[in-house]
Amino acid sequence: MTTQGPLYPPSEVMNADGDFVVVGAVNRPGPDGGVTTAWGGAIVSKDSPVPPFGQNEPYTIVRELSPDLSDPADRDMVLYTLPLPLPCLNYPAVFAPEQVPEPFAVQRPSYAFHEVPIPDLQPEDGPRLTEPVTLGQWAQAAGELTVSTVDDDRAAEFRGTFTGLIPDSIYTVMSVRLRDMDPGGPAHPSPLGVPNVFVTDHKGAGTYNAALPNPFPAPGTPEASQRVVNVIVLWMSHQRNYGGAIGHHGLGGDVHAQLRLAAPAFAEFTTRP
Repeated sequence: MTTQGPLYPPSEVMNADGDFVVVGAVNRPGPDGGVTTAWGGAIVSKDSPVPPFGQNEPYTIVRELSPDLSDPADRDMVLYTLPLPLPCLNYPAVFAPEQVPEPFAVQRPSYAFHEVPIPDLQPEDGPRLTEPVTLGQWAQAAGELTVSTVDDDRAAEFRGTFTGLIPDSIYTVMSVRLRDMDPGGPAHPSPLGVPNVFVTDHKGAGTYNAALPNPFPAPGTPEASQRVVNVIVLWMSHQRNYGGAIGHHGLGGDVHAQLRLAAPAFAEFTTRP
């Protein structure tokens, strides 16, 4: 479980004070003026310094989160989206170049998850999320991902089973590829299959299956930059899917990472065209 995509913004979730609620990799001061990055939980100031992409600075920590959210104030914390433009951003990639080619020009406040203005929604349409989402509820998320190569190693199947998610909500699944480490590159972060949608049941459970062609090309091959290194489960705060894009704004503006692998993975797999 996490609230974090990349390290900047520090989280894809905020609190009512407009600070980041970080469950994930936390940047802290290290020895000799350096930076240490370790998995943990903290409230991080929205005024934290923002280094150039690929570099890290210690977060400005408002306070630590209690271990296992043992403090009721942490468990009951109401969760919010990030405002637009996204604060503490150093990843300038455009997530939906055909749909929103100039996302950094959009201005929008932060909303409590249950109060996000879903486009064209009418009250009589029956929105299902009507109560605040708390950090304690968010932290119940868990999942299991099974990956296997198929079609004589020309493709791979991804099968996920998830529990403890927000009930009756749209989720999507995102792939992280090596090419995504270059925000100035020609590609944008992409879905793990299209459509990449599943809807949770009334208990917050869901499943997802996808098959991708050659997702694990060998290093040194022309396709090497397309290698999938992580999979992220995203809660969609606007209850929308975006086709070949993971979102219009990404990174807490309209998508919110809730489950991901803590480190790059899948080194044991190799596929071919």
